[in-house]
Amino acid sequence: MSHKRIPKRKAAIVVGGVVALGAAAILLPNANASQDGASDGVAAAPKTLKAGDASDLATRLAGTLGDAYAGAWYDGEDKQLVVNVVRGENTMALKVRSAGAEVRWVDNSMTELEAGAGTLKSEATIPGTSWAVDPRTNKILVTADSTVTGDKWDQLESTVENLGSGMATLKKSAGTFRTFASGGDAIFAGGARCSLGFNVTAGDGSPAFLTAGHCAAAGDQWSDQQGGEPIATVDQALFPGAGDFALLTYDDPATEAPSEVNVGGQTVPIVQAAEATVGQQVFRMGSTTGLADGQVLGLNATVNYPEGTVTGLIQTDVCAEPGDSGGSLFTQDGLAIGLTSGGSGDCTVGGETFFQPVTTALEAVGATLGAGGAGAGGQAGGQEQGAGQDAGDGEAGADDQAGAGDQAGAGDQADGQDVGTGQDGAGGQDGTGTGSGRHSGQDSGLSRTH
Repeated sequence: MSHKRIPKRKAAIVVGGVVALGAAAILLPNANASQDGASDGVAAAPKTLKAGDASDLATRLAGTLGDAYAGAWYDGEDKQLVVNVVRGENTMALKVRSAGAEVRWVDNSMTELEAGAGTLKSEATIPGTSWAVDPRTNKILVTADSTVTGDKWDQLESTVENLGSGMATLKKSAGTFRTFASGGDAIFAGGARCSLGFNVTAGDGSPAFLTAGHCAAAGDQWSDQQGGEPIATVDQALFPGAGDFALLTYDDPATEAPSEVNVGGQTVPIVQAAEATVGQQVFRMGSTTGLADGQVLGLNATVNYPEGTVTGLIQTDVCAEPGDSGGSLFTQDGLAIGLTSGGSGDCTVGGETFFQPVTTALEAVGATLGAGGAGAGGQAGGQEQGAGQDAGDGEAGADDQAGAGDQAGAGDQADGQDVGTGQDGAGGQDGTGTGSGRHSGQDSGLSRTH
């Protein structure tokens, strides 16, 4: 996230639409959209959709299909929405095709899958486990980290088996599920550091930002420099429970900034919050590892952290590491999707990562996100790094732009080394201390990291 604090004067906002994001293509698994068993003869081709439009269509169809709906995902290669329809529901399949989506016949209804998730919650809430419905397999994906062994593993395995054949898959993760709130270089409190997510306007009209809820446990006041003066105060926070999010309001009510993510040398305007879709390509910006990308694997995920259970999360294969907590998950066309919560693995070997949906967080705290690229809320950051000319008055470098890595490293990250792309934007920033963030995005656009 572009973290800049600009008290008492207007920022120069990068305008001109969404940044071209270059060769960020990702090949998603080619969805099995077989329509075997369909005899309706409908030959209309599925519509080509953007991921955000596919998410909206999936939401509408879920309401229309009722019990016949069994999940959906976005085929990024063909740019089509694939909708699971319970086998035999031919009338509902016609509605899916008429709406412009592809039909895939499945055996497990969403009601059955959610009931299975309920059984896991009541019988296998074990620290180090997670589960989410995977619409591409029409099963519940259950994951256990390296701490789940012995009797705990036996209990989990037995619960999964008792769900019945074809209802769930169980896999082992080499890492350990944890929140990513230690290392990093964004915002600081009580010796901890996290990443700022998205700038917002609080319900009373004051500038604020969202980050991870577990970060708030480190303290009520947060600074943009290690040991620096506080710039923001925790207003609301939730963790664990039905989410992992916090709203922090800026102490200076004159703080202003655009709603955007700085990816190192360029910015992506954030135009609105949106729901995630399985299969959707997403990008994460964090204060430790910079820019990373991947795809959404599951929705409404439950994660059993050592601190407690968190529900309603987005599961992805985007890597993250300590310090990335609270950082922004977004799309190349400027949709705010999530806030980094936690997971396992790292950006060397990969792993599972979970995100708090932005839409849920905004609704819970009563805040709004900037529209049309012009945002409300301030941004943390210590160094002025103008993003270019203000399109309105032509003043160069008028915005105190300090980039998503414009944050000082702390504690174990105090190596004083920027490992970016030549820009002081994705790792640590000079003027703000020590940063060791790794930035894989190039100046020409977002790029893949794995």
